[in-house]
Amino acid sequence: MDIARTPAAPDGNPYLADAAPQPQQPAEIRRADYRPFPWLVPATRLEFALGIETTRVIATLEVEPNPSADPARSIRLNGDGLTLVDLAVDGQQRTDDTIEGNDLVIALSPGRHEIRIVTDIMPARNSQLMGLYASNGMLCTQCEAEGFRRITFFPDRPDVLSTYTVVMRGPRGQFPILLSNGNEIATGEDGDNHWAEWHDPWPKPSYLFALVAGNLVARTDRFTTMSGREVTLNVWVREGDLARTEHAMESLKRSMKWDEEAFGREYDLDLFNIVAVSDFNMGAMENKGLNVFNTKYVLADVETATDGDFDAVEGVIAHEYFHNWSGNRITCRDWFQLSLKEGFTVLRDQLFSQDMGSAPVKRIEDVRILRGVQFPEDSGPLAHSIRPDSYREISNFYTSTIYNKGAEVIRMMRTMAGEERFRRGTDTYFTRHDGEAATCEEFVAAIEDGADLDLRQFRLWYSQAGTPRVTVTQSHEGTAACLTLRQSVPATPGQPDKQPMPIPLRLALFDRDTGAHAGEQLVVLDRAEQDFRFEGVEKPPVLSINRGFSAPVTIQRTIPREDLVFLAATDDDPFARFEAMQELVTGYLVTEITGNAGDDEREGALADIAGAVDKVLADPALDDLMRGELMMLPSQSYLAEQMEVADPGRIHAARELLKADLGGLLASQLRNAYDRVAGVPFSLDSAAKGARKVKTLVLTYLAASDAELAAELAARQYHGADNMTDRQGALMVLTGLDTAERTAALIDFYNRYRGNALVIDKWFALQAGSLHPQAIEHVKALAEHSDFTLDNPNRVRALYMAFAGNPQAFHAASGEGYRMIADLILALDPRNAQTAARFVPPLGRWRRIEPGRAGLMRGELERLAASPVLSRDTAEQVMRSLG
Repeated sequence: MDIARTPAAPDGNPYLADAAPQPQQPAEIRRADYRPFPWLVPATRLEFALGIETTRVIATLEVEPNPSADPARSIRLNGDGLTLVDLAVDGQQRTDDTIEGNDLVIALSPGRHEIRIVTDIMPARNSQLMGLYASNGMLCTQCEAEGFRRITFFPDRPDVLSTYTVVMRGPRGQFPILLSNGNEIATGEDGDNHWAEWHDPWPKPSYLFALVAGNLVARTDRFTTMSGREVTLNVWVREGDLARTEHAMESLKRSMKWDEEAFGREYDLDLFNIVAVSDFNMGAMENKGLNVFNTKYVLADVETATDGDFDAVEGVIAHEYFHNWSGNRITCRDWFQLSLKEGFTVLRDQLFSQDMGSAPVKRIEDVRILRGVQFPEDSGPLAHSIRPDSYREISNFYTSTIYNKGAEVIRMMRTMAGEERFRRGTDTYFTRHDGEAATCEEFVAAIEDGADLDLRQFRLWYSQAGTPRVTVTQSHEGTAACLTLRQSVPATPGQPDKQPMPIPLRLALFDRDTGAHAGEQLVVLDRAEQDFRFEGVEKPPVLSINRGFSAPVTIQRTIPREDLVFLAATDDDPFARFEAMQELVTGYLVTEITGNAGDDEREGALADIAGAVDKVLADPALDDLMRGELMMLPSQSYLAEQMEVADPGRIHAARELLKADLGGLLASQLRNAYDRVAGVPFSLDSAAKGARKVKTLVLTYLAASDAELAAELAARQYHGADNMTDRQGALMVLTGLDTAERTAALIDFYNRYRGNALVIDKWFALQAGSLHPQAIEHVKALAEHSDFTLDNPNRVRALYMAFAGNPQAFHAASGEGYRMIADLILALDPRNAQTAARFVPPLGRWRRIEPGRAGLMRGELERLAASPVLSRDTAEQVMRSLG
């Protein structure tokens, strides 16, 4: 990602080898224009003279013509912000080669050559946190997608694979630990300086290069692979954080064992390092043998991390480890294939987390993320397919569509093939493409061949954007249940017309008298309209459809309220039971918001919802983790997606009123549930985690119906907590109340955890995301707090992303919330364009918002577009959001 400054020239377009200088807005890069790079780089040697202010890099590249590409008389090496000190080819100094924009173009004759490049870079000035940068006295790298060009001139594209040897030199007192990819092969001393040499025998693209130098300590362990290889494992952190790394290490070992058992994938080096960094744009990075992590996804203990944090650490460590095969051993041919590694690896980490905990709850959590982030993305101006046809700035395509929808598409293949045949397909993929830069098409072909599955029509899922809608019509003929299913995919930018796609739908037909069904069935809807007939069904059944969320679609049907009540109480598929509760509540809230319900209908629907929640609270067969999921109301963003034009104010008011109504109608049941779980002692097992979830959910209902009681219980829970989950849950409820307990708890929380950056992030986020009517004023005050900085992405996200995700504050009718986010973008963009660009999409939803607010949102986008100095990351997002 070239985001340090706005260039006046190309960024090393890998599709146009001799591209001419471009205007400020970068040219569109098209997948159809892909051409192999004309040169291979079999080996790369990097020598670093490390310094915080200035680091000198000597890069030695062995290059030779690529027999699979058209011959070239020059080689284009991408660069960004580099100071070229010296250049030599085959030992001869060169002075007549050219800099075109940011790139170095070197004339070469056919044959093998050695190119030696000396550059200077300034890590301390690298606020973009891409390439080599300084973070609290240490040096570290982030190279995906296009950060390596900020270290040295290089063909910075994923299809150029090279083996790397890295030598680092620096003051031992400043950089006692020197880490890079692969295995350490030599070390030495040179006065006050020392050096280390690392070698990675596995060819990799430049985006997987990593270097870390600093004052670190490690938790060390060992893992024996299934073939007997002894692997040393290290989790490197700052000295004061070592005690909080045990969970990370155990998560890594569980991941390694699971990948051997579930996918047959074994680790392939003698060493695996993880480093935690506090200044990091992303969650983590899968650099071969040296994973670099945001501290948020490494550090965890009971006092400072919630149950959700523990789960996130485990899931992200698994995700990055699984990339060793699905991303590193097999990488992407080009960035259009990003979902090849990310979608597949997300599915792998989801399956891992299901096996490590509650599979039903994990599935619901994954669907909630998909619906809360990806479905809105798919219906907005930023919609794109999981294999895009074009882009201008690749960093803007690290999206929920690429990751989460990509995982769902591969999951559908698994559903249609079955687990055993799908495993044969993935084995075929790993064997066939090991050591290659592959494509999504090659992945699908491998699954097709290995699983013996016809996926010709299924490939449309890779090329078509938008969330399919499946309309269900149910009828009964004699002893047969009949279903008519219709699919449509809404128009998205650049794709007005869509073709039908194969949609696998798991379903069951329930006998409403016995509460049983004859077995689950899988049907595949692969035409625009299709009829399905089920014989031997004496009476009209209750239909449970898209069980387990077998396809990432929206189901549209007219279903009697009593059938939803039945499914919410009876369905034996946990996701389908959750879905019935969501449908029941969503139908009620949509009619309340649109004003289409009469008093009698409203009272009847409210009584049904209260009765369903009552049964959930009382059901002894439910574990509390699942009980908590069934207690949750649909999010405001999900409710907005159910309407063509949404009024955020009405949605918020209706949802809060329902919480208050349920809190009042079920006051005694909720209090009984709270008392039942309040005494459960702390542990990280599912029963105790479920108890904590139910406890906080009860408080959210009581806060809406009886603020005084909620404040009393929450304050008691806060001060008596022996773990962060209970303490944070109580503080979350208190932040939304205007009480003395709120003020006291916020002061105590800050003083208790002052100096712990990750926990203070929570303090910022809880206030920015609260239901308090003065949330906007609170955010303004927090932005002036001495602990707030625009230089740390975690802190920026904690305050402003929490605010942008707070509908009642962000969508204030005055437009003040929109102005606040636009002001942030303008202030942040020169410092960190990649992070700034992430704040544009909330404004881009203006087309689906009622006219008054829509005009204000569009106005802020136009104000951003008028800025003459926007980075290309942010400019592209703004341009696409305006349409």
